[in-house]
Amino acid sequence: MSDSLQKPSIGFIGLGFMGHGMAKNIADKGYGLTILGRSKRPPVEDLVGRGAVEVRSAQEVAARSDIIFLCVTGSGEVEAILRGEGGLKQGLRAGAIVVDCSTSDPNSTLALAAELSKMGVDYADAPLGRTPKEAWAGTLDTMVGAKDDVFAKLKPVLETWAGKVVHIGGVGDGHKMKLLNNFLSLGYAALYAEALTLSAKVGITPERFDNVIRGGRMDCGFYQTFMQWTLDGNRDAHKFTIANAFKDLRYLESMADAAGMVNMMGNAAKNTFAVAAAQNPDDFVPMLPDYIARLNAAKLKK
Repeated sequence: MSDSLQKPSIGFIGLGFMGHGMAKNIADKGYGLTILGRSKRPPVEDLVGRGAVEVRSAQEVAARSDIIFLCVTGSGEVEAILRGEGGLKQGLRAGAIVVDCSTSDPNSTLALAAELSKMGVDYADAPLGRTPKEAWAGTLDTMVGAKDDVFAKLKPVLETWAGKVVHIGGVGDGHKMKLLNNFLSLGYAALYAEALTLSAKVGITPERFDNVIRGGRMDCGFYQTFMQWTLDGNRDAHKFTIANAFKDLRYLESMADAAGMVNMMGNAAKNTFAVAAAQNPDDFVPMLPDYIARLNAAKLKK
């Protein structure tokens, strides 16, 4: 780790919808930042303009950084970044910390933590809650799985981009809690999609449906962003892809299987997203009702 009087140097890999805003806040709060370049240039150019240094390999990110954040799709990508040619493991120094902010499979998380510990490198999981809007504002939620001393080192950096930081437990517990959190939110999405479709089938418009739900006991923040597509055509209200939702529910199934649990509701939600993922995985979660409506010859929009 850098001298205790200095801020640690930070590396960041994964400058997508969430990662760009997170990295922006790290740079704006005065941390030295190294980023891995990507073909989509606007996030890279924005961050370089804020003082970040762009490099061409994960190995170079590791060599320049005390703490490295990963914000990618899931465990497959994380494992490739760590273990692949030119990967993090080839540049990591003893004392470094790798933080996976992706929604990953906890089994993979624990295996990677054990692997890196042999190098004197700590591993932590800090998956995210909320949306790219909060990532940009620096007000995300994060649930952190880490040893106590590692969490203490990470907390000031996490607070550059998160308004709510919860130390949920040891390594892997953050990813376990994230899957539970996403089970709830994506389960809601599947329920909303089916309820809106049935509503249309019996002659109740989405607007009339919303007039009852909004402000009542069944209202919540997720419902409000979810409904913006159906009501207003706002594509960007909740930029989380159907492909990622389907992936997260498969991870949930794997976690339930490992725990020996019958996961009926989780599998029902997973299969709902499978229908949409087979058609257009890059659509966003609030568009799920469109797919369920089409299956049922229902029309949600005028």
